Amino acid sequence: MSEIDTGMMAHSIQLAVAPVFLLTGIGALLGVMAGRIARVIDRSRKVEALLASTIAETDPARTRAATEMRRLQQRARLISLAIGFCTLAALLVVFVIAVLFLGAFWQLEASLTVAGLFIAAMGSLTLALVLFLREVMIATADLCFGRGLDRRPERTSAPPPGG
Repeated sequence: MSEIDTGMMAHSIQLAVAPVFLLTGIGALLGVMAGRIARVIDRSRKVEALLASTIAETDPARTRAATEMRRLQQRARLISLAIGFCTLAALLVVFVIAVLFLGAFWQLEASLTVAGLFIAAMGSLTLALVLFLREVMIATADLCFGRGLDRRPERTSAPPPGG
């Protein structure tokens, strides 16, 4: 290899560093999403067991469990799609890195290919994040902190002196 080829290879390595950091971030996001789907799966197993128990058809607990199961199915579908798009984004970033190196090694003009792959990766990552946000919104929509708790104790007598 001549001095110019070594310099060009060093430049290609420098260009590939940013996509590698992006790949690391996508990997971390995939870990978070995998944790969320694991939680959904665990909860759905508990709800399925509740539905399979001897709860009467007219029991309100059965209706709540069936509603929760539908929500869990919706969440699982969304997070699965998010994982798919996130994985696709990671694969596209890997292709960006490969094309950068191959273009430098064979001295090919690959800027349009790299740009197209990068735009596709960002589009896929954007879709993954939108799906992830939707799943989080569904998960938190039914939260009602303190439901069934009386936050103010009922006073049955006069307040204490000085209070």
